[in-house]
Amino acid sequence: MEIAPGKNIAIKVPLHKWEDTIVFYRDKVGLKVVKELANSTGFAFGGMTLWIDRVEKQSQVDVWLELFTSDPNRALERLGSPRRDELEPLDDVTGHWTSDPAGVVLLVRNE
Repeated sequence: MEIAPGKNIAIKVPLHKWEDTIVFYRDKVGLKVVKELANSTGFAFGGMTLWIDRVEKQSQVDVWLELFTSDPNRALERLGSPRRDELEPLDDVTGHWTSDPAGVVLLVRNE
């Protein structure tokens, strides 16, 4: 079983910092917007999508990463990481939310 980088990186941003963060990546860094949702903007970031997500009840910024694997359950065992599926719904995704020892949230999922 292999674990590999996914296609998405998410920066979870407090409500009061979200608009300035979008402007920073779009206008100052110059990243191309590839998708806009009510509470999320996706930017082309090399071969990945960088999502800037607006989180209403959050006080600090978090970075969330995606990892691909053929067996998310075995991957959690191998990583020795806790299951944290309460973080966000996993609609139509086979996988689990977890975190690394530093607290970075990881989505370990099937591609």
